[in-house]
Amino acid sequence: MAWLLVVVAGLLETGFAVCLKLSHGFTRLWPTIAFCAFALGSFGLLTLSLKKLDVGPAYAVWTGIGAAGTAIYGMVFLGDLVSTLKIVSITLVIVGVIGLQLSGSAH
Repeated sequence: MAWLLVVVAGLLETGFAVCLKLSHGFTRLWPTIAFCAFALGSFGLLTLSLKKLDVGPAYAVWTGIGAAGTAIYGMVFLGDLVSTLKIVSITLVIVGVIGLQLSGSAH
């Protein structure tokens, strides 16, 4: 269950990163409100998961999901540059996240 919280927290991190861009420096109300909601949810779920998980693997999985998710979202929906190197790099991040998740042990 703790790993599920980390995965959801990582997806929410993607949400707050995207909303941060869409807020245009916190000058747009709804993306700013969404950023706050996603950030609170993400940090809250990560905090709950750390009651059961080692901090290193949990934090790395959280940031990896957020980074890969944000990069993928940017390429698919925001017109970010798509390149072979970027795709390979995102794949390596995802493989690393899976490896870290498998290596993490619950207390």
